Amino acid sequence: MVLESTVICVDNSDFMRNGDFLPSRIQAQQDAVNLIVHSKLRSNPENNVALLTLANVQVLATLTSDAPKLLSKLHDVQPNGDVNLLTGIRVAHLALKHRQGKNHRMRIVVFLGSPLDSDEKELIKLAKRLKKEKVNVDVVNFGEEQYNTDKLNRFVEAINGKEGTASRMLTVSGGSLLADALYSSAIVQGEDGAIPPGLGGAGGFEFGVNPDDDPELAMALRISMEEQRQRQETETRRVQAESAEAHTTEAGSDDALLSQALAMSMLTEEEQIALAMQMSLQESQSGSSSHPTPMDAEDAEGRIDDPEYLQRVLGELPGVDPNSEEVRNAMASLLQPKKEKEEKK
Repeated sequence: MVLESTVICVDNSDFMRNGDFLPSRIQAQQDAVNLIVHSKLRSNPENNVALLTLANVQVLATLTSDAPKLLSKLHDVQPNGDVNLLTGIRVAHLALKHRQGKNHRMRIVVFLGSPLDSDEKELIKLAKRLKKEKVNVDVVNFGEEQYNTDKLNRFVEAINGKEGTASRMLTVSGGSLLADALYSSAIVQGEDGAIPPGLGGAGGFEFGVNPDDDPELAMALRISMEEQRQRQETETRRVQAESAEAHTTEAGSDDALLSQALAMSMLTEEEQIALAMQMSLQESQSGSSSHPTPMDAEDAEGRIDDPEYLQRVLGELPGVDPNSEEVRNAMASLLQPKKEKEEKK
């Protein structure tokens, strides 16, 4: 049995939200990584596996043989940002250099479901360095195969050289089951083509684990998946509630503005000026005292009926000509009720 230390690089970019792999790219990737973890750890009990993200290039778990720890970290991964393949592979190589078992072979497994924008010359340069350091790389290319296949093929070929076959590439088209495609590939079966013990089939058991062989692991995976599902449902409900509240507030504000505009449009020009004068006077009175006394109210009413006071206030308003015919007519309409009241007396 081959002794091997493996770093699995997972794609957690925003492209992993896509649903061309059921139920989404990131969840299909979780099932596939679950399969890789068990195949590596069950092929030899001394093997180690580490986990790393490619979007923000973060080591989630250092080299370990603790499968529940790896899978727990895996289910916490959420899509965020853009993938950085070159940096991710360099960090994975650095982690392998610090492995405890120096007699272990070094392998990197890359999952890529985002368009690759890395320069091809830089990829080939990195591949030659990995070959020199005797690091093998397996690439799982899915979701964006029309953009990535040629570049990744040349990358893997540069690592293998003319006669090498230790580095492999698997391309999976949308609509397929990623874990099933991986199960029948050389990435899982290994160099000798044998399936590791305990892997009855990618779809044979929930999460690819036989609960009779490892009940604690099966229970941990089930709990982790349920917690992940609850977090996603809670986040979805929160986003929907915020969206509905924002829509309601915006609609209410628009309705109020529309009602005010309609009411103003039904007034004549003289009535609009008169209304603006009344509002200006009311604001000046409310600014001086938020709780006016009865004497304040009488004084304010007297000022509204005072032509000289109105003339002075209008002269202070920007863009208003107190001598225009429209303004004079508006003032007359304001003073008319007072004249009629005095005539009755």
